[in-house]
Parts: sequence; C-alpha cells; structure tokens
Amino acid sequence: MISQIAIAITGILAIWLSQDQRIQRRKYACWFGLAGQPFWFYVSYQQEQWGIFALTFFYTFAWLKGLKCNWLNQQEMR
Repeated sequence: MISQIAIAITGILAIWLSQDQRIQRRKYACWFGLAGQPFWFYVSYQQEQWGIFALTFFYTFAWLKGLKCNWLNQQEMR
C-alpha cells in the first residue's frame, strides 16, 4: 500500500511539473520521477509484471536525461 501511494504522489507531481509553463518549476519533474522509480521497480518485481519491470528501466533513463539536461548542464542553458 505504501508503494502504491508513493507511486501515485511522485507520478502525479512529476507529470504535473513536466507540463508547467515555468522552467523553474518544470525542472523539478525529473526529481519526482526518479523518486518514484524504486517503488515501480519493487512493485513490478514483486507482482512479476516483467513488461512493466523492463519499461521501468526506460523511464528511469528518461528521468535521468531530464536530470542531466535541467541540472547538470546549467552552463549550457544560460
């Protein structure tokens, strides 16, 4: 139950922030997306949902790309 709540909260926040018009808020979407990934891995593994488990790796890489673009390459954005 805790995992499902964590998935819901982090997922909603990540999606909501990713669509914000203000870049100062939008750049936080990747943090919430990444925060939810361990819960996705855990639940999909426990439930033997192998397709979702594999897809979770791709989502993780996508959120890491957002982290790189929005936080690690700050000099390039200016």
